[in-house]
Amino acid sequence: MNIKKLFDMEGKVAVVTGASKGIGEAMAHGLAEFGAKVVISSRKQDAVDEVAERFKGEGLEAVGIACHVGDAEQRQALVDKTMDTYGRIDILINNAATNPYFGPIEAMTEAAYQKTLDINLHAAMHLSNLVYPKMKANQGGSIIHISSIEGIHASAFFAAYNISKAGVIMLGKNQAAEWGKDNIRVNVICPGLVKTKLSAGLWNNETLMKSLPKKIPLKRMAVPEEMAGLAVYLASDAASYTTGGVFVSDGGLLQGPLFS
Repeated sequence: MNIKKLFDMEGKVAVVTGASKGIGEAMAHGLAEFGAKVVISSRKQDAVDEVAERFKGEGLEAVGIACHVGDAEQRQALVDKTMDTYGRIDILINNAATNPYFGPIEAMTEAAYQKTLDINLHAAMHLSNLVYPKMKANQGGSIIHISSIEGIHASAFFAAYNISKAGVIMLGKNQAAEWGKDNIRVNVICPGLVKTKLSAGLWNNETLMKSLPKKIPLKRMAVPEEMAGLAVYLASDAASYTTGGVFVSDGGLLQGPLFS
């Protein structure tokens, strides 16, 4: 068996949400490097076009399709436009996320809570449902949800985000249990602290960043590119027997050092 060949994604089509920057862009680039035709998706067309053009300049196959994942019509349009462009969908990475509220649970507004659940959890479920029949027709596919270590452990003032990311983990497990019969694999990646726009409130906090590295065995935060290899593996045939998995990539933060 040629293991290297299992990572070849030539001819496969991948849709990545929240891919105009950060983790989503890094994962999309990784898939494209291994031969996939990548749909770069995020809210603004100019932003996704910029990323797609940059990929093309590197000899990679990509197209930008704008989509606000919280909007049902835009989710449907994303799938329809992808099918019109490439005729198939083999890989879906649900990466788009938001965290509009930081504070105590009792002060959280219903609107902030609902927005977080709509973007982080409900959109991932409904977009997966839209691509499911396309993957079934192809006799297989790979769906990857981007959760967070915040979906595994509790942390103060992140209630809505944590709840949504915990839901994403169980969403992936249930989809894996139901869709395995169709050779559709579903896995979840849980990043730790990664230097992205979404986490800027943390890594811009000088006080926090003086103490946090002491709690991480690898003694640093990650950069988005460090999440791409795991996505490439889970999307490829190298992971053909991997489904329902929850993969933590946090520099060892959840383990915690014995001595700081």
